[in-house]
Amino acid sequence: MIDHVTLGTYLAVLIGFVFIPGPAVVLTLTQALSSGTRVGIATGLGIAVGDLVHTAMAVFGLSAVLLGSALLFEIVKYVGAAYLVYLGIRAILARDSGTVLQRAKPMSSARAFRQAVLAEMLNPKSALFFLAFLPQFVQPQNGLVPLQLTLLGAIFVAVGACSTMVYAFAAGPIGRWLARNPAIARWQGKMVGAIYCALGVRLALQDR
Repeated sequence: MIDHVTLGTYLAVLIGFVFIPGPAVVLTLTQALSSGTRVGIATGLGIAVGDLVHTAMAVFGLSAVLLGSALLFEIVKYVGAAYLVYLGIRAILARDSGTVLQRAKPMSSARAFRQAVLAEMLNPKSALFFLAFLPQFVQPQNGLVPLQLTLLGAIFVAVGACSTMVYAFAAGPIGRWLARNPAIARWQGKMVGAIYCALGVRLALQDR
């Protein structure tokens, strides 16, 4: 079982990450503003289902790596950490593109759900993120690695779903606030970038 310190660190990083406005939040807000709260909720649930698929793929893939070699699993962790640092540096250095809530045509909840599931499932960046992110909080001495990966992935999906639900219910005020503060995108990118970099540094220093 995952120890309390690792789990607490994971939750702190995760909460800070998922509640910062990102692509999933913008998509949820866009749908909620154009088609109502119910459609926004359906969009958030669709994103969560897509993340569940990525979690399953990461668990099976990383478990297969571990069965092949514990050393190879450690290599995957370090490569993943390097990838997160790379993403972090890119986010920090990226120019402000603005958080734009595009106008979308009204649609049904079922259609919004299907579109969100497919969009998230077919996003290669999401797949790479899960493969890089989850192993950073796995400790072989804490028990079965596949179980740890599954638990971490389930927590990620649950917290992410809660985040999108909050934004869906508060779409009006939050959407107007983001529209009045386009520079929030610059700080969002830098904050996410800092989280990514911190994860990479954490792995590099944890055995020292």
